[in-house]
Amino acid sequence: MLRAGTCLSVVAAILLSSTTSTGQEPSFRRHVMAALSRAGCNLGTCHGNANGKGGFKISLRGEDPAGDYKVLTREVTSRRVNVLAPAESLLLRKPTMQVAHEGGLRFAVDSPEYQVFLNWIAAGARDDAEKALRVVSLDVEPRDAIVTEPVKHAQLKVMATLSDGTQDDVTRWACYEPSQPIVEITEAGRVTPTQPGEVTVVVRYLDKQVPVRLAFIRPASAPWQSTPPRNRIDELVFGKLKSLNLPPAPLSDDTAFIRRATLDLCGTIPTAEEARRFVQSNDPGKRSKLVEELLDRPQFAQTWALKWSDLLRNEERTLDRKGVDNFNTWLKIQMTVDRPWNEMARELLSSRGSTYSEPASNYYRALRDPFTRAETTAQLFLGVRLQCAKCHSHPFDRWTQNDYYAWTNAFSRVDYKVLENRRRDTNDKHEFDGEQVVFVPRTGDVKDPRTGEPRAPRMLDEHEAALPVTADRLDELADWVVADGNPYFAQAQVNRIWFHLLGRGLVDPIDDFRLTNPASHPELLEWLTQEFRTSGFRLKPMIRLVMNSATYQLASETNDANARDELNYSHVPPRRIAAEAMADALVQVLGSPLEFTGYPAGTTAGELAGTGASVRRGRTSTMGEQLLTTFGKPARQQSCECERVTAPTLAQTFQLVSGPVLDSMLVTKNNSIGRWLAEGRSDSDIVRELYWSALSREPSDAEFRAASAKLGSVPDRRIVLEDLAWALVNSNEFLFRR
Repeated sequence: MLRAGTCLSVVAAILLSSTTSTGQEPSFRRHVMAALSRAGCNLGTCHGNANGKGGFKISLRGEDPAGDYKVLTREVTSRRVNVLAPAESLLLRKPTMQVAHEGGLRFAVDSPEYQVFLNWIAAGARDDAEKALRVVSLDVEPRDAIVTEPVKHAQLKVMATLSDGTQDDVTRWACYEPSQPIVEITEAGRVTPTQPGEVTVVVRYLDKQVPVRLAFIRPASAPWQSTPPRNRIDELVFGKLKSLNLPPAPLSDDTAFIRRATLDLCGTIPTAEEARRFVQSNDPGKRSKLVEELLDRPQFAQTWALKWSDLLRNEERTLDRKGVDNFNTWLKIQMTVDRPWNEMARELLSSRGSTYSEPASNYYRALRDPFTRAETTAQLFLGVRLQCAKCHSHPFDRWTQNDYYAWTNAFSRVDYKVLENRRRDTNDKHEFDGEQVVFVPRTGDVKDPRTGEPRAPRMLDEHEAALPVTADRLDELADWVVADGNPYFAQAQVNRIWFHLLGRGLVDPIDDFRLTNPASHPELLEWLTQEFRTSGFRLKPMIRLVMNSATYQLASETNDANARDELNYSHVPPRRIAAEAMADALVQVLGSPLEFTGYPAGTTAGELAGTGASVRRGRTSTMGEQLLTTFGKPARQQSCECERVTAPTLAQTFQLVSGPVLDSMLVTKNNSIGRWLAEGRSDSDIVRELYWSALSREPSDAEFRAASAKLGSVPDRRIVLEDLAWALVNSNEFLFRR
């Protein structure tokens, strides 16, 4: 009987003989690097990790073939690649589990991967950098497909165009990465769904990547029906829904619409009188008129300034209280006059001067180093995440380390004159309290750590030339960001607006535009971007356009066909209202104001310029501040929508069910219930007023009878009314925007 090791040697010899007899030598740059990727060796979870695994580190996703060649052939006394005894190479023995391998079995001895490695080593393990054919482009068929049952799978074909003009079928050697775990993909590129749905598959071969969108659907169970389109938005959204056999929900009722619109534009729920007037109106144009009315309210500017204060890190510890107030006021003015966003962005990016007299300069006061400035600017104004490229060329996008350090160097010449710093916590070096001046010195560069030398500052575009030595770097980058020819700025802002109104970006995450993260509705994004440019980069026309669409006005209720849809806007997913809206809604319904340290009595949560008092250490937060923290108001330490917590939590439940904040608001003597009782209002009037105040609707007959019966059974009316108010503000109908 042959031992296992002998059997493996025999198999290896047979494979070696087969390959060498044909005179074919695998290319390191094409075949070996592709095999490493196909086996998953150079992923971030394996040896492509920043620290490698088990002392073996290669470049992430094969971005550095020259470096990988040295690691494979020179390290560990060349034991990884043994040209004298190829089958004894660790590169073969570990992934086939002939010796212990923490990564498990990566390929079998009789696999194509094994044969590529074995033949390459046997032929001398050479690096063919000078003569290897390069991959010029990658083509995948199909690029976009809808697969309807009874068809059970989609077959991908991947063709690489090489530098000599020939094409090579690399389907077997490509890597397939689905955006959702709802499909299984074989080595041969056969995609089979595990459940109906839509998925983007990133097809990767060497340094080329192509996204493929596939939808696996069931046949329509009923004739297609939908609300008639109102504008181009609906035509594009409903057209895709029809192709996917996803009938949209009907339009929302008036109660849901007025709450949704008022929350989205003004950050609060409608008053009882506003809701009653709107719901009871028979005016067919009342929804469009409501949108116009809300756009003109001061709360609109306040609410949208708050959204940008979150992203611009407008908080007291770094900017101080006066800086926060000035920056917030400046933002509100921009929103009030509907200043074009390209003008607003240009002022922010080129800003300098006193952070007290030039409020826009607080943009740079909050971003204390060139890396943070570069990454934040790209993320906020271009929808590009560059963080990965700081350490290695971006694995999912075009950005290289060269791009990163050239772009970052454009932000290097920003400095600060700290005129005074009255910080209270001497141990906190990040706290500033006092006026600062942002200025641009004549010298100063960011060095590329790979070379130890500065990289010439350049815009985030490989076709852009380096900035002239004498150029004002901030002016140059501000002009480039908002230029008409910039493909990123307008679409990034449109996508952010769409996110705030629809709950999910056309590109999601909203600040992660890249080839491998395509828009769910690319034609719609392109059309909206053009409309945004045509309207002069103004916010209000874009909001008006979206909110008057049937897509925005759909109900949140689902049907059997669209219940699982999360991508295509077939209905409006309910989402918990924001922390500030929650606090202000409670105050509006219960008539018991909340206090915020450092702000005058009567200040609403939506009016807070910053995140709270400058220094929280050593004092107890007010109940209003506790409520905001519990419901996810961000600390403004990141320039990302993700910092705001909108998911329901257990702490929120405890706060509303039995927490001191709501309890105090309910029992306050002069709250809404107390005033209504003092006015001598009847039980039925108060019950109806509570429903209109909290839920923007009349109580149903069953709800009214239950409340009336309870009120008639106990001597203390107030206790019953407090219980009713407690129940209403704890209901999902109150807590969620739907």
